[in-house]
Amino acid sequence: MGQQHVAYGGQAVIEGVMMRGRQQATVAVRRPTGTIAYKHFPLDAQRRTTLERLPFVRGVLMLWDALNLGVRALNFSASAALGEQEQSTGASIGTLIVSLAIAIGLFFVSPLLLASLAGHLGANLFQRELLEGVLRLGIIVGYIVMIGRISEIQRVFGYHGAEHKAVNAYEAGAPLTVESVRGFSLIHPRCGTSFLAVVVLISFVIFLFLGGLPFWVRLLSRVVLVPVIAAVAYELLRLSARHYHRGWVRTLIAPSLSLQQLTTRDPDDTMIKTAIAALLPVLAADGVSVRETLTTDEQALATSV
Repeated sequence: MGQQHVAYGGQAVIEGVMMRGRQQATVAVRRPTGTIAYKHFPLDAQRRTTLERLPFVRGVLMLWDALNLGVRALNFSASAALGEQEQSTGASIGTLIVSLAIAIGLFFVSPLLLASLAGHLGANLFQRELLEGVLRLGIIVGYIVMIGRISEIQRVFGYHGAEHKAVNAYEAGAPLTVESVRGFSLIHPRCGTSFLAVVVLISFVIFLFLGGLPFWVRLLSRVVLVPVIAAVAYELLRLSARHYHRGWVRTLIAPSLSLQQLTTRDPDDTMIKTAIAALLPVLAADGVSVRETLTTDEQALATSV
């Protein structure tokens, strides 16, 4: 399969990286001993190919994939890196549901409640909706800054930077070696952090049109319209990534890209090796031939799980 048809990417996990392609997702995690533990998640490529042709539907699919695979990848990474027992499928689903409820409550409902209070104090409709959007962005940025002070999260952000560098190197056609990957950017136009910034913008526009409705309808909209907002944001992110080579597009999306500076750190060589180790099996599963870059010793020490 031609590499131009697959948008590779992933996420950072505890002491590792998850990469996703068309056929599978792979998690590579550094154990305390220095060995690499792998876990592979097969993907339904045929279903994904069909649904990915449908605008907006594919955004909801990708959001579910990111949440579902993300929880499972984090679960495995905690087991491999920290020696914790993996959660059962039921527990993972429960964790996902609780996480979604907390996220919606924190980032969508709480700004509405605070902005509505301002409305009762005399703010007009536009001021109220603008305040809600500013509060939403402020809560997201504040949350990222707060957790970024935790040393363990700083390492996760380092692996996030390694993931970006590895994908940027691959998309540039550069060798997947530590020396080559190290020189690439920490910023990537398809990053989930930038996706959050686009979600804030789209939610402001959509909720502004609903501003004259009763409070309970607006409250309900902050829950039921999350998939719609995510789908629109995904299409805009996809479109901007496709035209990222154009200067005016890079200028337009610069604010959302700048948010990635909060969630990435310059990785060390071990982090870069781990990101490459996660990407290689994903490329191989899609039939993309690349030169093996792990040393013989690392290949011998790596453990497939």
